[in-house]
Amino acid sequence: MMTSNTERKREQMQFVSMDDLVPQDHMLRLIDKAIDWSFIYDLVEDKYSSDMGRPSMDPVTLIKIPFIQYLYGIRSMRQTIKEIEVNVAYRWFLGLELNEPVPHFSTFGKNYTRRFKDTDLFEQIFQRILEDCYRFKLVDPTAVFVDATHVKARANNRKMQHKLAKQEALFYEEMLKKEINEDRAEHGKKPLKDKDDDDDKGAGGHDDFSDFTDDVPKDTKKVRCSTTDPESGWFRKGEHKNVFAYGIETACDKNGWILDYTVNPGNEHDSRTFKGLYDKIKDIGVETIVADAGYKTPAIAKLLIDDGIKPLLPYKRPMTKKGFFRKSEFAYDEYNDCYICPNDQVLEYSTTNRDGYREYKSCGKVCENCPYLEQCTLSKNHVKLVTRHIWEDYMDECDDIRYTEGMKDLYSHRKETIERIFGTAKENHGFRYTQMYGKARMEMKVALTFACMNLKKLARIKHEWWLEMA
Repeated sequence: MMTSNTERKREQMQFVSMDDLVPQDHMLRLIDKAIDWSFIYDLVEDKYSSDMGRPSMDPVTLIKIPFIQYLYGIRSMRQTIKEIEVNVAYRWFLGLELNEPVPHFSTFGKNYTRRFKDTDLFEQIFQRILEDCYRFKLVDPTAVFVDATHVKARANNRKMQHKLAKQEALFYEEMLKKEINEDRAEHGKKPLKDKDDDDDKGAGGHDDFSDFTDDVPKDTKKVRCSTTDPESGWFRKGEHKNVFAYGIETACDKNGWILDYTVNPGNEHDSRTFKGLYDKIKDIGVETIVADAGYKTPAIAKLLIDDGIKPLLPYKRPMTKKGFFRKSEFAYDEYNDCYICPNDQVLEYSTTNRDGYREYKSCGKVCENCPYLEQCTLSKNHVKLVTRHIWEDYMDECDDIRYTEGMKDLYSHRKETIERIFGTAKENHGFRYTQMYGKARMEMKVALTFACMNLKKLARIKHEWWLEMA
C-alpha cells in the first residue's frame, strides 16, 4: 500500500538528546574522545582578558571550526558555517545546541587577525597532537621520509610584476667557500677573490637587468612576483602550466605520522629549503632520511653524514648527451688526483671553481688524434673537461648506503608514506589550493590540516584499542 506522510513527519515535535543524534562511531565523536581539548585554554590564555570586555566565544569552539573545515575539505569558512548550521554532528562537536545560532563566518578571521596573527599557536596545536602520538608509542622516527608538494596560491597568474630580489645565501655557502680556498691552497692555487660588481655583468659589459635599473646590487635575480600574494612563488606545474604556489616540505615516519613541515615560496627548490625542515627534526632520533633525487646534492649528503644520519637517496641518471661517454666511464685515480679516460689518457687537475668543483682537463694535442674523440667532446680545442665536487666522497658514500641490505625495500615505502600523505591531503582535505593570502595564513592551514590528519589516525587507533579492551 502506497503512503504519503512526509509533510506530517516534518511537522512533528520531538524531545531528543543531541548525543543520541550522533552515531557512536562517527569520526567527530572518535576525535573528541581521543584528545583532551582543554590544552587550548592554556595556549590562548594570554590572548584574552580575565576581567575586562564582553564575554568572548569559547576558544575551543573557535579553534574547532577550522578543524571541521580542514578535516572535511570544505572550500571556505563561509561554506563551513553553512554546513555547521544544518549538520547535527558538527553542532555536537562544537558544543552548540540545535537552536543556538552559529557564529558568523567572519568570526574566526577577526579573531585570527586580532589575537592569533604572528603567533605559533597553530604549530603548537600540531605539536600537541603529535605528542599524544608519541605518548602512545605510535611514532618511530628512526627512518624519516622527506618530500615537498605544491599548493596553489590564491593569486591571478596575469597579475604579476617583474622585480629584482636578493638571492638568499645557501646554508652551506660559507663552509663551501672556506673548503674551496683550502683545496686550492693544497693544489698551489691562490684563494678566490670575492665577487665584485663586474661579476654580475654579462659578456658585453652590461648587467642582466638593464631593462629595469642602471644600478643593480650584486646577489640579485629577476623574479616574477604576484601583486595579489607577493609571498607566493612562480612554479612550473607540469609541462605547460605555470602558477603561483607555496611549497610545503614535509617529514613523516615509516608509519605515516607527520612529524614536521615548513612552508616556502613555490619557486624555491627542495634542496635549498631542506635545511629549515632538517633543523626541526634532526634531534628526534633520526637514523635514516629517505628523499627523492631532488635532494641528492653534495651539500645535503655532507650535512647528514657529518651528523651521523644515513641519507637514502635514489640513483640519478647522468645528464649526458646521447652517444657520448658518461662520467662514470672516466676512472678517478684518488692517489694521483686525476681522471683516466676510456683511451687510458690522463686528465690532470686544472683548478677548483667557485661552485666547489675541481676541474680536470685533457691535453688537446693528444686528444685530437683520439679514435674516441667524437664520443668524448665537441670542444674546438679538443680538450675534455671532467668535474668532481670537493664533497664528492659524500656522494659516493650515499651510493654505498643505497646498496646496503634493506635500503631498497625502505625506499620503496615512500609511496605508502609521504606520497600517500600528500595524496590524501589533496583529495580529502582541500590541500590542492588555498583560499587565503600570505605565508602566515598558509602556515595556519598546513598546521591544522596535518594536525587533522594525525588526529584522525590517532582517533581510529584508540577506538580499536577501546573495542578490544571492552
